[in-house]
Amino acid sequence: MAARPGPVLALLLLLLAAAPRAGAGDARQEAAVRALARRLLGPRAAAVALSVEAALAAGGPDTYRLLSPPGAAVAVAVTGSSGVAAAAGLYRYLRDFCGCHISWSGEQLRLPDPLPRLRAEIRATAPGRYRYYQNVCTQSYSYAWWDWARWEREIDWMALSGINLALAFVGQEATWQRVYRSLGLNQSEIDAYFTGPAFLAWNRMGNLHGWAGPLPPAWHLRQLYLQYRIVERMRSLGMITVLPAFAGHVPQGVLRVFPRVNATRLGGWSHFDCTYSCTYLLDPEDPMFQVIGTLFLKELIKEFGTDHIYSADTFNEMTPVSSDPAYLSRVSNAVFTSMTGADPEALWLMQGWLFQHQPDFWQPAQVRALLRGVPLGRMIVLDLFAESKPVYQWTESFYGQPFIWCMLHNFGGNHGLFGTVEAINHGPFAARRFPNSTMVGTGLVPEGIEQNDMVYELMNELGWRQDPLDLPSWVTRYAERRYGAPNAAAASAWRLLLRSVYNCTGVCVNHNRSPLVRRPSLHMDTELWYNASDVYEAWRLLLSAGMELGSSTTFRYDLVDVTRQAAQQLVTKYYLSIRQAFQSHALPELLTAGGVLVYDLLPELDSLLSSHSLFLLGRWLESARAMATSDQEAEQYELNARNQVTLWGPSGNILDYANKQLGGLVLDYYSVRWSLFVSALVESLNSGSPFHQDQFNQAVFQVERGFVYNKKRYPAVPAGDTLEISRKLFLKYYPSALWRSRAGPA
Repeated sequence: MAARPGPVLALLLLLLAAAPRAGAGDARQEAAVRALARRLLGPRAAAVALSVEAALAAGGPDTYRLLSPPGAAVAVAVTGSSGVAAAAGLYRYLRDFCGCHISWSGEQLRLPDPLPRLRAEIRATAPGRYRYYQNVCTQSYSYAWWDWARWEREIDWMALSGINLALAFVGQEATWQRVYRSLGLNQSEIDAYFTGPAFLAWNRMGNLHGWAGPLPPAWHLRQLYLQYRIVERMRSLGMITVLPAFAGHVPQGVLRVFPRVNATRLGGWSHFDCTYSCTYLLDPEDPMFQVIGTLFLKELIKEFGTDHIYSADTFNEMTPVSSDPAYLSRVSNAVFTSMTGADPEALWLMQGWLFQHQPDFWQPAQVRALLRGVPLGRMIVLDLFAESKPVYQWTESFYGQPFIWCMLHNFGGNHGLFGTVEAINHGPFAARRFPNSTMVGTGLVPEGIEQNDMVYELMNELGWRQDPLDLPSWVTRYAERRYGAPNAAAASAWRLLLRSVYNCTGVCVNHNRSPLVRRPSLHMDTELWYNASDVYEAWRLLLSAGMELGSSTTFRYDLVDVTRQAAQQLVTKYYLSIRQAFQSHALPELLTAGGVLVYDLLPELDSLLSSHSLFLLGRWLESARAMATSDQEAEQYELNARNQVTLWGPSGNILDYANKQLGGLVLDYYSVRWSLFVSALVESLNSGSPFHQDQFNQAVFQVERGFVYNKKRYPAVPAGDTLEISRKLFLKYYPSALWRSRAGPA
């Protein structure tokens, strides 16, 4: 048996094998990045010369070069080793020399006139091969209802951020349907397998089947159309697209068509019973494993071409049927073999979430077996939660397989200011220095996006750096770029946020557990990882900058976000007062605190959120309805969208996991729950009978379910003035908020 290559050689093989080869040569990438510049800058793009020269990287990681040609009509010439590298160089120029900013929540592109010239040439080379983006879950929590216009903006942002490796998962169900039909499954069996659009991420990973489905034929057509455009645009910019592959999960219909197939039914997932969970997993040695896996990938490649990297997750939050290392090695080998059966050059990209999610099962022997079932250098592992729970440290750098150091940061697309800035500022550099490190890049893998822009801007910048940043200086410049003007109060606010809410240390999980967005009880989590008074003070400082910066779209977004965070903290304070009053049998105090919360604070928060387009429930729901081609589809898609952000399942199976703070949702969902809770506590004190959480849960479930099915239409256009509403909230609540936070917990 031939000896396997060592880690260093494996990495060299990986770098050679994974070079982009989607047919996007220098000229095509050059044209794509120039078109991006025109979309971004309009006529001003003519003052920037953009070119792509693969030779600039000399066979290594992406490189860009900036210089101002003497006497030329253009202010700056940007050359990149790929379209992505050129786009990253363009953003470096816009950011550092023109004071511009581009983010999910808005753009600040007040270009100087004329554009500044550079005094000297600037050259930057990425420290690693890859800058990766996307979590499998992001497809459902954020992208579910996107049209091409939104995808185009995202791909532009990806290129400007220097991202060169990304999932291309859209529309795969159309291919799967074709494969299943060719195998002999009927349409009803396929319909019973696919989930609705808002839950496809967990269908793809084998966690769920059928829930909120089926998928209408029009869905497949629309998603295929999107995927063609997504893949073409990504590749034209020099990005490597990661296509889905077969992980081993099959619909129950496969067992009917092939009654002798060897398949095991896995257990239920995350409070779901076998009605919608308990998927069938083929035995790795069953011949149908290779038949199905290779057939699917051949169909997919025929449809979309390939960049030779594929993603599959067999055991996402599901315990394998055996801990025998030999079995686990056979599973990973079967997955990889099904890839190479369709593409001999295949590389497997795998999320490493399972290793830290179930550490009792995934001991070193089990991890090694799963990883070493694939030849060294033919798998890339995403160290998915490396900022808090890095796996490379206790697996000897994934036992020689290349890995990408990833920042997960967000769960469920929750709102809430959060960051681990010190961890991400130092973590990637420490991982590169790790003995025999096999790290090949950095990645962004949030479950949901369009939140906490600052953290993602920071992480993207670190993807091109050789050493950490001075964070207080960096965030001061960030505030100036984001708002388009220097402002001492705004800069001070951001430095306060940086040191507090954005600097969680230790094992930090950004899953919003604030009482505001959780089903009320007498035992709610009220702990903070930061000093609440820092957020209140940042709120005051941002408001004081409103006269100067109020015309900035990004400033208004941040004012909503910081005010929302302050209001979230206030909800916790009133909850503690309610709980204390109930436990002390103090009815007047209970009525006072409960009344302020339900009849003033929550409605005011809802008004604030309703004043900004990015904080509207109607935007989420109407984008779902816009994907429909009939009233019936529109109702199904809206139910998907409502259920995901509330019950997450038929009976609150993953209740409030994907909670959002949106105008309409706060007033008609969270506030109604709190009203019922306060009423139940008041009734308990009045009658002298104990409060029973189980009885309350049954009653409040009817409220929650009623919201999912109420069919009320919510505005997708904001109403009210953000600055005025924030100021009103501030004048009403700030003095007591500051006093309470300094006095400590109630």
